[in-house]
Amino acid sequence: MAKLHTSEITLTVGLDENRVPEKLKWSAQDGGIDNEEAKAMLLSVWDSKNQESLKIDLWTKDMPVEEMKIFFHQTLVSLSDTFMKATQDEKMTATMKDFCAYFAEKLELEES
Repeated sequence: MAKLHTSEITLTVGLDENRVPEKLKWSAQDGGIDNEEAKAMLLSVWDSKNQESLKIDLWTKDMPVEEMKIFFHQTLVSLSDTFMKATQDEKMTATMKDFCAYFAEKLELEES
C-alpha cells in the first residue's frame, strides 16, 4: 500500500477582548506560505452527510470597505472558474460571469 501524503493548511486568528478578529495569518507549507498575514478569509466546506455547506467568514476590523468589495468581486470570479472546472456547465458559468461583470459595474470596480 502506498504511503498516504497529507498536507496541512493552518489558520491563526488573533482576537481582541471582544473576540473580534484583529489579525489573520495562514500557512500552507506545500504552497510555500508561512505565517502570511491576511485581512479577510472565506472558508466553505461541504458536509456530504447533511447535504449542506458550512462556512467561516472572517475579516479584521481594519479591513477597508473598498478592499472588501474588491475581495468579494475577485472571489465571485474565482468561484465562477471553479464552478466551470467542477461541472463543465458552460451556460451557468457564463451567467455567473455576467453577474460578476454586473457586480463590478455597480460597485464601480475595474474588472481584473
